[in-house]
Amino acid sequence: MNSSVAHVGIAVTSITEALSFYRDVLGLAPSQPELADGATIVSLHFGPVDVELLEPSDPDSPVAKFLAKRGPGIHHICYRVADLDRTLAQCKTAGYRVIDETPRRGAGGRRIAFLHPKSTNGILLELTE
Repeated sequence: MNSSVAHVGIAVTSITEALSFYRDVLGLAPSQPELADGATIVSLHFGPVDVELLEPSDPDSPVAKFLAKRGPGIHHICYRVADLDRTLAQCKTAGYRVIDETPRRGAGGRRIAFLHPKSTNGILLELTE
């Protein structure tokens, strides 16, 4: 299977403030902001792996709840898989707790599905193709 890390999602209270490090210190160019799952998302390319800065745009969004409970930090890791439907079915068969029973559209229009951190050693995992 050709799996890889696609991106790391980082919950922030302000994308503008967080971007100063990535743009001014590391010299990275941010993508245009987009909205998904009640959050504004800006991607930064680190070779084959992106960093997504996630700022809540809805106070009831998963990112807003994460920030309220844990504060800023790593929100999730996204793994790219060859066949999302097959991998999600394998997760269900193996007893992993899925948040998305079927893939849905995420940032960039990509098909995604999340696995619950209670079944993945405390890490919210996102799967994408």
